[in-house]
Amino acid sequence: MESPKRYRPNVAAIVLSAAYPFKCELFIACRNDITDAWQFPQGGIDAGESPREALFRELEEEIGTRKVEIIAEYPQWLEYDFPQKIAQKMYPFDGQSQKYFLVKLKQDAKINLATKEPEFCDYKFVGLDKVFEYITYFKRPVYKQVLDYFKKEGYL
Repeated sequence: MESPKRYRPNVAAIVLSAAYPFKCELFIACRNDITDAWQFPQGGIDAGESPREALFRELEEEIGTRKVEIIAEYPQWLEYDFPQKIAQKMYPFDGQSQKYFLVKLKQDAKINLATKEPEFCDYKFVGLDKVFEYITYFKRPVYKQVLDYFKKEGYL
């Protein structure tokens, strides 16, 4: 009998520019450890930490700011499996179980990728119609599900 998969608890942020709702641009960043792998900011939830606490901590650790306003939260946890190459690096986890938040940068927020332990080497804001031109392949199904939901709910 095959053992059950192990998923790392994780939060992910769809970060809208401060120009939202007048202009709908999404923040994406390029990982510094995988060539041309663009994604939304995300990270693990520490023991004893709520998803919202992890969201603000991860944003500060990854993009240098916690100056965001939560617009909405995806109602469920979503799981995805890591590709084999990444699964080896993320052992003992087979994938991630993620809680998604839609957030807006506050007017005075400053993006700074030169954090204590940089995860990204570049970032940009793109329109909803351009996101999938950049996003790494294995994250696309979950991203599509989450973005479709926020679109259906009238946020995007």
